[in-house]
Amino acid sequence: MAKTKNFWVSLPMQMLYGLVLGVIVGTVVSTDFATTWLKPLGDLFIRLIRMVVVPLVIATLIAGSAGLGDASKIGAIALKTIIVFAVTTAIAVTIGLIVANFMDPGTGLTLSTEGLKATAKQAPPISQVLTEIVPINPIEAFGKGNMLQVIFFSIFFGFCISLMGGRAQILTDFFQVVGDVMIRMTNYVMLYAPIGVFGLIAFTVTKHGLAVLLPLGKLILTALVATIIFICVTYLPLVKIIGLKIGYYLRGAFEPWIIAFTTCSSAAALAVNLEASQKMGASKAIASFAIPLGNTINMNGTSIYMGVCAVFASQVYGMDLTFAQQAEVVLTGVLAAVGTAGVPGAGLIMTTLVFTQVGIPLEAVALIAGIDRILDMIRTSVNVLGDSLTALVVSKWEGMLGKEKLDADTQI
Repeated sequence: MAKTKNFWVSLPMQMLYGLVLGVIVGTVVSTDFATTWLKPLGDLFIRLIRMVVVPLVIATLIAGSAGLGDASKIGAIALKTIIVFAVTTAIAVTIGLIVANFMDPGTGLTLSTEGLKATAKQAPPISQVLTEIVPINPIEAFGKGNMLQVIFFSIFFGFCISLMGGRAQILTDFFQVVGDVMIRMTNYVMLYAPIGVFGLIAFTVTKHGLAVLLPLGKLILTALVATIIFICVTYLPLVKIIGLKIGYYLRGAFEPWIIAFTTCSSAAALAVNLEASQKMGASKAIASFAIPLGNTINMNGTSIYMGVCAVFASQVYGMDLTFAQQAEVVLTGVLAAVGTAGVPGAGLIMTTLVFTQVGIPLEAVALIAGIDRILDMIRTSVNVLGDSLTALVVSKWEGMLGKEKLDADTQI
């Protein structure tokens, strides 16, 4: 009986209570009240959780790469991580397109786009993307939270520590302890999570309400169905393949999922996702590499969203996308997802790349913007699940799953 009681008052359940209460309060209070009194509660939570992200990633990644030592092992982990990212992202966009073609979310709608404007976002050259992975000033990269640059510097620094042998052991021990301290700090920050979730959801419901959902309800339903199908045919089989129980994984991933769902920011969920993955058995070194990298380039939920929105917009404008154009959407969607930052609303901006590529009027982006917050909650939570699962899959691939679970003494 005590076990049941503990479950109902556990932190994940408290966050769920905060979500439900936020929906209720958001339907009865005014937008001005929510903006003045409720939104700051959520903003404070996001700031607290993002405060711990960079130092946690730096410490755990340096300690992890210093422990690996062998450059070929680091390269193998990186290659396997990117393979999982690429395959699951391609599947995600394809499922989004198939479900959208089946459900026809834009057919029969006569929504006006008069007065709506949107500006196309230009994708940077691949050479620029690769060059900018290397930070000119690591401290500036830390301050701005540029995760690709943080990852590059941390791995390089940790690898150099390993080459110095016993002389640098003190540094390895130092960063391991710093990582444990940051995990402890994350746990304390999470005590505030139910209040933060309440504030974020209440403000979202107050601002958008049900009125904006009804005209585009079929688009939301299509994105949701595509997401559920993707999880069932991709994520859950992978969980079984690596030898974990589905219920165990879903419980373990619940905290980062609900943070991503309510904040619409995979970056805000990064610290908790890193901790949750290690608790489920992911190697510390692999999780410290795969999750921050996935936070930047692994966007399965965003990929589904792009495929669904492309079909929706083409149907609204009476355009018939050919098979070749839909294949182009898949390719462009994968590439655009790589460049989508882990912040709220970034997926909507990057959708202009896909629309421009296949000739869909950009006014459709402004049309979707009215419900983008709802779509963002769906896609961001899937992005975060993909990051943690990748860390577990690569850990299994390397024969390290479950060998170094997060110690209980790092928790509150």
